[in-house]
Amino acid sequence: MPERLRIANAPCSFGAFELTLDMPGVPDPVDLLDAVAAAGYDGIDLGPVGFLGDAEQLRERLAARELGLAGGYLELPFGAGASFAEMRDELEAMLDLFELAGGETPPRPTLADAGSAARRARPGQAQAERSLGLDEDGWKRFAETLAEVVERCRQRDFEPTFHPHAGTYVEVAWEIEELIARSDVGLCLDSGHLVVGGVEPLAALREWGPRINHLHLKDVDRDALERGFSAGDSLDALFQRRIFCPLGDGDVALTELCAEIVARDFDGWLVVEQDVFPEPGGIARAVRDQEANRRYLRGLGL
Repeated sequence: MPERLRIANAPCSFGAFELTLDMPGVPDPVDLLDAVAAAGYDGIDLGPVGFLGDAEQLRERLAARELGLAGGYLELPFGAGASFAEMRDELEAMLDLFELAGGETPPRPTLADAGSAARRARPGQAQAERSLGLDEDGWKRFAETLAEVVERCRQRDFEPTFHPHAGTYVEVAWEIEELIARSDVGLCLDSGHLVVGGVEPLAALREWGPRINHLHLKDVDRDALERGFSAGDSLDALFQRRIFCPLGDGDVALTELCAEIVARDFDGWLVVEQDVFPEPGGIARAVRDQEANRRYLRGLGL
């Protein structure tokens, strides 16, 4: 494995993310951290701010398990035309936690658009229906506010990345190209959300490689995804179909993708994510899946 490539997991692999925190079955954060460490990961993503504990708790919990903090995902209403002032508090709360939690490598602020009800209802459809996307004025406001957010991250010595995400205004190829053209922020390659948006991850790595500074690795059950598209599923319904499956069980060309990541000598975190809803019976299935995912990557030399 390249010395600088580090393998992390994320709370969403265990059913804990912004959409699910009020649902039954959301795991205890200590149990989750124990499972990630026991499976042999080098780090963990933050999940929703505060989920893994306040700054002191987080610092102690990570140190006790020899885990690094890979980054933190933050949805902000860029596409809705919100101002930087309306986003500042959420951004600062995450950056404060990063700063106080410490660690040898600065975590990566992983920015994303918050999307809308209309976009979440029709994931992946904006490639064919551009009317679902932003107009010129919308993109201008988006870019101006994003620039302020990115600058604030850099002022605090954190280099951000932007995450194209299903159900948002940066989801499909033409929207990602708009983002690249209108900003200088790095790009998070998420091999699952790209597929939902109709983009092949290996092609994305080759096309946008110089801008990619963060990696989220997923596998996708394309049959389940196509059934969901045919049924008119919302984003939540696609998650409930478990379109994101254990690594190697789906249809993403992970062997080729990981080989190219290694060949590019990528310097940073590769974060395994599965984006599943919590199971009321506990996290046993998630623990098995994330152990299997770590074994799969070891089989690829990672």
